Amino acid sequence: MNLVKRCVYGISILSLVSMNVQCKGEKKEEAAGTAQEAKATDSVSIVKTVYGETEKGEQIDRYTLKNQKGMEVNIITYGGIITSLKVPNKAGKSEEVVIGFNSLEQYQKANPYFGALIGRFGNRIAKGKFTLDGKQYSLAINNEPNALHGGPEGFHRVVWTAEEAKGGDTASLKLKYVAKDMEEGYPGNLTVFVTYTLNKDNALDVLYEATTDKKTVVNLTQHSYFNLSSDFSKPILDHEITIDADKLVPVDATLIPTGKLTDVTNTPFDFRKPKAVGKEINAADDQLKKGLGYDHCWVLNNQGKGDRLVASAYHAGSGRLLEVYTDQPGIQFYSGNFLDGTLPMRNGGTYAHRTGFCLETQHYPDSPNQKDFPTTVLSPGENYKTKTTFKFSVK
Repeated sequence: MNLVKRCVYGISILSLVSMNVQCKGEKKEEAAGTAQEAKATDSVSIVKTVYGETEKGEQIDRYTLKNQKGMEVNIITYGGIITSLKVPNKAGKSEEVVIGFNSLEQYQKANPYFGALIGRFGNRIAKGKFTLDGKQYSLAINNEPNALHGGPEGFHRVVWTAEEAKGGDTASLKLKYVAKDMEEGYPGNLTVFVTYTLNKDNALDVLYEATTDKKTVVNLTQHSYFNLSSDFSKPILDHEITIDADKLVPVDATLIPTGKLTDVTNTPFDFRKPKAVGKEINAADDQLKKGLGYDHCWVLNNQGKGDRLVASAYHAGSGRLLEVYTDQPGIQFYSGNFLDGTLPMRNGGTYAHRTGFCLETQHYPDSPNQKDFPTTVLSPGENYKTKTTFKFSVK
């Protein structure tokens, strides 16, 4: 029975005024219901809340991106940090899979870049120096004797502005930061955009964009620590890692590249077929000793062919599979060797040795000082643009 019939059937003429009011009310209720139904059909949502306030009094917001397949990502405007990432296991239970803290206060303290955006230059630069057009630039030494991850006040410790966007199948958070000329020692005013996009199929895209008004170097990445078991009291040694790379960037005692690229065949660094992290991590290998485990950049295959599957991680117990797609030339696989049990877990306890791993898509370390490596130089008028995707599933 339609709306008019519902209102007039059996109603006396003396009730017409009352009926008219009732009909209008029902129309409003139906319209509101329709709007709610339309909203419910969106497969991905984004919600903003206040996360806290920095020591300088800056408000930090948290954005929660969530889809209907059980994936949820929390990102804060401080450092562009992924504070939480939940995905389903093979039983359909959605659980935490990244290392993180409970408070903004903890993120502001010294920590190994948990979940953060890294820039202006990810990884190490030898002795904190590089030369552009004959001019030498000096950076802060924060990983003696080298510069690491953009310096002590790099992109992981700045406040980003945020703009959200949502469609039916995706939700995006576009972060912006302008790094001033000579900030942390780097030349040029660099305007950076990083866009996180969650889709309905449990994939998180990270799009990096940048422009500069002076020649500079740029190498951006994302520094989340994963543990697909969701049990952060256990090491990640049982995770099977695959890296599509025939060559490695070997390093010296200070983890700076030697300049040569070596074949991974018959070494502990051959992950071209799935291999447990713990299988050879303690092997008598010179490179492993220097990194105290895996803390190296792999030379990815099929460079120049755009986005491609470059690495994966699988945890049999949970059934979770993480696939990494990128257009970058390298990936730093870090097995959490420097986690030492001093930093607090969310629910009590501490993050112990090798309880998280990183897969950081990037250019090779120390590229500004290595003439044979792919360039990381960005000039005025050029657009830096690169994308990495973290896709989750079960098997």
